[in-house]
Amino acid sequence: MVMRINIDCNGCYRKVRRALLDMKELETHLIEKKQCRVSVCGRFVPRDVAIKIRKKTNRRVEILEIQEFSINDEQTHEEKPLMITSNTWNLESNQTHVETCVACI
Repeated sequence: MVMRINIDCNGCYRKVRRALLDMKELETHLIEKKQCRVSVCGRFVPRDVAIKIRKKTNRRVEILEIQEFSINDEQTHEEKPLMITSNTWNLESNQTHVETCVACI
């Protein structure tokens, strides 16, 4: 599932990261700070995860994309890719000093 969450400063990033790490149903997550996108994988109800993040971070959460598992009649699980984001991954760590936003004060 891909969500849009406003991440204005490092404090917002930490709030979102802590909220994601506290959820046991999530297997992996990726936070794209510059694009304000969060991608998560696991077995969960998308609406419930979005509500939990909203309550824990006090940030608006918008679900952009959901991809689900498919279940065959033979009780075998075929996984479809759960995480599709932009073609370019900006995973560089730019350690620039950012003032805290009004929401984190």
